[in-house]
Order: sequence, then C-alpha cells, then structure tokens
Amino acid sequence: MNLRRILAVLCVGAACAVSASPAFAVRYVALGDSYSSGTGTRTYYDSGCQRSVTSYPYLLHNAHPSWTFVHATCSGAKTGDILNTQSSSLNSSTNWVTYTIGGNDAGFSSVITECAKPGWASNCNGAIDNAQSYINNTLPGRLDLVNNKIKSLAPTAQVIALDYPRLFNGEDCNGGTWFSPSEETRLNQTADLLKTKISQAATRAGANFLFRDVIPPFIGHAVCDGGGGSSTEWINGLSNPIGESYHPKTTGHANGYYPVVHNTTG
Repeated sequence: MNLRRILAVLCVGAACAVSASPAFAVRYVALGDSYSSGTGTRTYYDSGCQRSVTSYPYLLHNAHPSWTFVHATCSGAKTGDILNTQSSSLNSSTNWVTYTIGGNDAGFSSVITECAKPGWASNCNGAIDNAQSYINNTLPGRLDLVNNKIKSLAPTAQVIALDYPRLFNGEDCNGGTWFSPSEETRLNQTADLLKTKISQAATRAGANFLFRDVIPPFIGHAVCDGGGGSSTEWINGLSNPIGESYHPKTTGHANGYYPVVHNTTG
C-alpha cells in the first residue's frame, strides 16, 4: 500500500471517528435561593430544598431536554451556600449558569415578618434600614466572591444574574398582615436597591456575566393585584404554610422569570 493510499485510509478513519462522536453537550447549572428553587409553587420533587418542576430553571430544562441540567438551588440559600456547597456543581464544561442570591443575606424573611405586624408592634422602618445598609455596604463584596468563584470553576460559562420582583402594589388585601402603603413603597425600593447591586456586580465580573431584570414583567402582577386573584397575582401573599409567602407562584416562574432567561439562552 503506497503512501497516498495509507493517507486516504487514515482520512476516512478520522472522518468516521468525527461523525460517530456525540453532539456537543450543553451543561446548565442553576444556583441560588428560593426564588430559583421554586418555593411558592406549592409542589416539590425535593422537599428539603423546595425544588420544583415548575421553577424557571426546570422550565428551561424542559425547553432543552438534551442539555445536562443540575438544579443546585436551595430555599434559604445565602451567598455562602453558593461559595461552599452549590459551586461544587460547576466545572469547566459548564456552559450556562443562572442564579438569584442576596435576598437572604439581607434578611428578606425577617424584614417581611417585621413589616407584616401592626405598626404599633413593629419596627418596619428599622428593619428596612438595616437591610438597605447591608445591601449597600456588605452585599457587593459577597456578590463579587460568588461571581469570582463561578469564574474560577466555570471560566467559559455564560452566567445570568437575576434580581427579585417588587412584591407590592400599594395595598394589603391579606388578612393577618398590616403593610402600610409607605412600608410597601420602601420594600419595593429595597428590591430596586438589590437590582442595582446585583447588576453592578455582574458588570464588574466581566463579559460572560449577564444581568437580567425581572422587575418589568412582574409589574401589574404583585401581591393583591387583581383583587388577590390568581389570574393576575403572580406572587403569593401570606400563605399556609408560611414559607410559601411572598414568593413567585407557578405563574411568576412561567411568565416572569422563565421568559427573561429563555430570551437569553434561546
């Protein structure tokens, strides 16, 4: 067999090897807290972390069933949980990462609990002041640690950093809570402040980090919008169990978070 024939055989063999190789696999890892796990959607396949098949990460998985999907989110997560636990799901083959984080660091749950009390029994403004101070002074550094950790473990991944919706529309239709219009305004302003800090941290992290804002699609779908009816209200008010309260419903994930993410990933 002459050299030309040998080379031809080798080329055919190489071509066969390429054609037989699997298609490029996309790996998607969802990180973050209850707004990503699906708390508030009522049904969970992982009750410990309240991960739901109706959460926006799972909806993205359904849209791309061929992708490798890791749902590493967990209700109650803080930045430290991404740094110390959830980040173990990342590797150099990771293509997409999404997260919501920072609300629990700022004491979201305790602030809502304090502000839900009657005015004579609560210090809502003090709780909001403390949360805003943390968001301004401490959270940016924590977000930088999270973003740097993601970059170190998944250096080529596209990372979508998401914020939190404004919860209130200026009225309180739930029995058992006493949010005043001014308190609701300040709580919504706190969501705006979180948006600013999350967006700025994503910008500092570099071109692979993409901030996406979910506040616009939730406008008109806050707690008590539509008289509290499920047709327009995408966020739970006071609920039983209490942990479902003030989290997106299935409609909030399907119509609020998911389209924002899907418009970026395709």
